[in-house]
Amino acid sequence: MSTDLYCVMGHPVAHSQSPWIHARFAELTGQDMSYSKREIALDDFPASVQRFINEAGRGCNITVPFKFEAAALATHTSERALLAQACNTLTFQKGQILADNTDGLGLVHDIEHNAGVSLRAKRVLLIGAGGAAAGVLGPLICAQPAHITVANRTQHRAEGLVQRHRPLATLQNVELLPHDLQGLEGDFDVIINGTASSLGGHGVPVDARVLKPGALAYDMMYGAAARPFMDWARAHAAVPRNGLGMLVSQAAEAFFIWRGVRPPAGQVLAELRAKLGT
Repeated sequence: MSTDLYCVMGHPVAHSQSPWIHARFAELTGQDMSYSKREIALDDFPASVQRFINEAGRGCNITVPFKFEAAALATHTSERALLAQACNTLTFQKGQILADNTDGLGLVHDIEHNAGVSLRAKRVLLIGAGGAAAGVLGPLICAQPAHITVANRTQHRAEGLVQRHRPLATLQNVELLPHDLQGLEGDFDVIINGTASSLGGHGVPVDARVLKPGALAYDMMYGAAARPFMDWARAHAAVPRNGLGMLVSQAAEAFFIWRGVRPPAGQVLAELRAKLGT
């Protein structure tokens, strides 16, 4: 029997730790699989997916900036990916493309279990309305904070994301509001940066007045890309955290979807932090 093939696709993707994470998952659970990373040209995503399928690929993770495109390719879509209209996990099975999104599960697990911060009844600011933010909003709502503000450079995109999630927010008794990045006010307990500003080396997209002392300031990126946001948070008496725990937790969910086995995510996260010196 041949080794099952998986990969992560993105632009950029050279920094990704996903191959190491999935290699450890496979080693620790006895799975015969190989996981690589593929840098995809911005105009070549659908063709790249088809080429991987033709190579007998079994599934792939999707990162910036292809999460919306990935969802559009699917023949079958999970409820959470359908709500997000964004996908980070594709499975190729009997000619079908199955789309799911494990980003939000990974984020909530890292905040509540790894960082030990309950989201229930908290005030949350989610910065961004792209594929990353879209993928986490549903699970954030299900964690039942009191309030979530979705802030984006172009407010109409935040409004669209909020409108799509409003029925779920109503069901969970969560106040959900859109906003642009200008004039944001309020003492938020948790601030989540779901924009690509970190990867582009741009400044922090919101004013420090949104932070309250001791707030959790979370960048969904990790490594060098997350340092400016984390330094900004630390300088304003907030508690900074990067997205490394989210990365491992969402990867564990994708691994379970593909292999039907739950890997030891906590162990692998500890090993990854030691490997990266974080």
